[in-house]
Amino acid sequence: MDLEDLYRLLRTGHVQSQGVVDTLDDPLLVLDQSYNVLSGNLSFFETFKVTKDATIGHPLFSLGSGQWDIPALRTLLAEVVPRSTAIIGYEVTHDFPAVGVRTMLVSARRMVHPDSNSTCMLLVFEDITKQRRAEAQKDMLLSEGRHRMGNLLGTVLAIATQTGVEGRSAIEYRDAFLYRFKALMDAQDFWLSGRSKADFAEIVQEVAKLADSAFICQGPSVSLPASQVVPLSLVLHELTTNALKYGALSAQGGIVHVNWSVAADAGAAHALMIEWREENGPAVTPPTRFGFGSKLIEFSVKRELEGTAHLHFDPEGFRCSISMPIGEILAERGIGAFVTATGVERGGD
Repeated sequence: MDLEDLYRLLRTGHVQSQGVVDTLDDPLLVLDQSYNVLSGNLSFFETFKVTKDATIGHPLFSLGSGQWDIPALRTLLAEVVPRSTAIIGYEVTHDFPAVGVRTMLVSARRMVHPDSNSTCMLLVFEDITKQRRAEAQKDMLLSEGRHRMGNLLGTVLAIATQTGVEGRSAIEYRDAFLYRFKALMDAQDFWLSGRSKADFAEIVQEVAKLADSAFICQGPSVSLPASQVVPLSLVLHELTTNALKYGALSAQGGIVHVNWSVAADAGAAHALMIEWREENGPAVTPPTRFGFGSKLIEFSVKRELEGTAHLHFDPEGFRCSISMPIGEILAERGIGAFVTATGVERGGD
């Protein structure tokens, strides 16, 4: 065998080895004892959207925006080669350049070498972002279920307490209470009906039925897809429940104003802007801690509606401002809506 044959054999072996490494789905890197990147597989470059030139030959801790420069991870990696230890599933959550927020599990082992004196280590990265999001959503759904059951019972109690008794017979009180109780049940059916779409005014109408003409609302007709109907309904139900238990709707003469509009930017995107404002209720004091209801509003708006929600505890009345993206085709301009407890009257702006 001459040198050319030997070179060809080595090159063939290298190509085959690299092919095996590139076939693996999980991103991986090989580091030397100074933590410089010696090589990486195709999955690493594709996952993090980086080039070989920006990776190979550079220290691990300087890659990207320094996402791996974590003191605890440095300490763990320092033990891998000299003590032949292993890191299994070290969790890193970071806003990675070009790919956004990801949660990665990092595992590291000393490279296997025939003479057992390897000074290199193999790093494997597992993307568990979807898994963590699913777990967070599952936990939120379980908590939401318990919270909604408590909310439902709390709303029934608020309806029973606030249904006026003065000047009413027992039968009249029963009828008034059952009307509002049926409105609550209708709202539950509306939210869980699986409709393909609904007008935002309809959603407000359902929660308005829980109060005796205490909603004053104005805004254009905006048709929303099913994916937005349920989370937005839950947010409005949460706001209504709080208003009934602690806010404006817990007092005689309390009023809730709901105004909405559609804002368009230079592109095709549109945003639904919602303003919830309470007045004539008890004096408002900022809470010392935020309960699950506030978390539910923030989770639903941020995670499910991809929008923002701001809670304002003004002394004269609680306010909530919501902004969420909607599709251009689903937004219709020029139709006003005044919502009462008994129905929706439409007219020109």
